[in-house]
Amino acid sequence: MGRRRKFGRPLSGVLVVDKPAGVTSNDVVQRAKRLFFANKAGHTGALDPLATGVLPLCFGEATKFSQYLLDSDKGYLSTFRFGLQTDTADADGEVIEQCDASKLTAKAVEKAIERYRGNIEQVPPMYSALKRDGRPLYELARQGIEVEREARSLTIYSFELLDFRSGEFAEADVRVECSKGTYIRSLAEDLGRDLGVGAHVAKLRRIQAGPFREEQVISLDTLEAERGEDRAEVLDHYLLPTDAPVAEMPELTLDEHSSFYFTRGNPVINNQVYQLGDEGDKVRVFQHTGEFLGVGEITDDGRVAPSRLVVQ
Repeated sequence: MGRRRKFGRPLSGVLVVDKPAGVTSNDVVQRAKRLFFANKAGHTGALDPLATGVLPLCFGEATKFSQYLLDSDKGYLSTFRFGLQTDTADADGEVIEQCDASKLTAKAVEKAIERYRGNIEQVPPMYSALKRDGRPLYELARQGIEVEREARSLTIYSFELLDFRSGEFAEADVRVECSKGTYIRSLAEDLGRDLGVGAHVAKLRRIQAGPFREEQVISLDTLEAERGEDRAEVLDHYLLPTDAPVAEMPELTLDEHSSFYFTRGNPVINNQVYQLGDEGDKVRVFQHTGEFLGVGEITDDGRVAPSRLVVQ
């Protein structure tokens, strides 16, 4: 049997979507894929259904560089609600414990936040996509099964209290800038535990994912309205270049001869290499014509070896 033919246009690039609340990240991918009539698309790290905000989608050849966004730093705005603990640590879960948080103060929250700045250890929540013996933890959690999870090292670059509202179920608005793999739900839960009243995430908005910021997002409703009955091509101006996921990497330009060998999987010599980084560092590689060739890695002998190539 022959290989199944892909349906849609073979376009490449990155779309920074403003994910709406109440849908999964995969729902967003499928809707965007239909709007752009694209044959290949994927997200770069799922947001919970509750969450909104920056969700970069990669189309075509850009999907090869989505891992760099998975590994990138993130930024969030969130509202923590104290006095209510849920089984998922967010507002979508069932309340499992309730406590009067009316005596909680902004000063107490500020002091508790301090211990979560810098390098910390965090235990991932049971309601997560992490796998145990091939099964996502959330599947086990839905069956009432809880398994031991290893704490993971991560970095909280910034954790600010923006506003505090007292009451039986007091609320705190916070801003968090963190390394990959940070669960804001776990931060809320841990903070509530430390304060003795429990807590969960009531609202969550991602405002940064790697090089992408909130100012760049476009909503699916806006895309749908702009396209209307027109062909999908009318939306292509919203796509960022294929190399957008790795835009923070240094740029290396190769001549025609070196480009030929690089695109065929061969390391090439270039006298710019050591000005761009050290052995093992990654660089974006372009042909002298401006065409993006892929990502290369600097070798110990001053060459750059192909790491990820785009199909020309």
